[in-house]
Amino acid sequence: MKATIEIEGLRVWARHGVFDQERTVGNLFEVSLSLVYPPALLAVKTDCVDDTLNYARAIEIVKCVMSEPSALIEHVAGRIHTALTEAYPEIESGRITVIKPAPPVSAELSSARFTLEF
Repeated sequence: MKATIEIEGLRVWARHGVFDQERTVGNLFEVSLSLVYPPALLAVKTDCVDDTLNYARAIEIVKCVMSEPSALIEHVAGRIHTALTEAYPEIESGRITVIKPAPPVSAELSSARFTLEF
């Protein structure tokens, strides 16, 4: 068996971007996580939040990271990875996706996204 914790579509207002305007005004971002966390298999039997990766805490970690501006969403994903694996060293592997729904580019574009798999 394999235990995977997934958080989909966490919307966070943040000030990430290359342009000054993005860092001043901010933008809506979306973050999704898929984290392989073997200790969560214990929670299958115990029904105890202490035996799993607490997704409420993971969300707070993501929000904290998102509150510190970065120029690139690649950098943001890397910082989220570092923060989550420091809080939960038993994370075996996973995927972090950061989406910028309205990037300020000349093309008609619905979003830009970066996915970090580890």
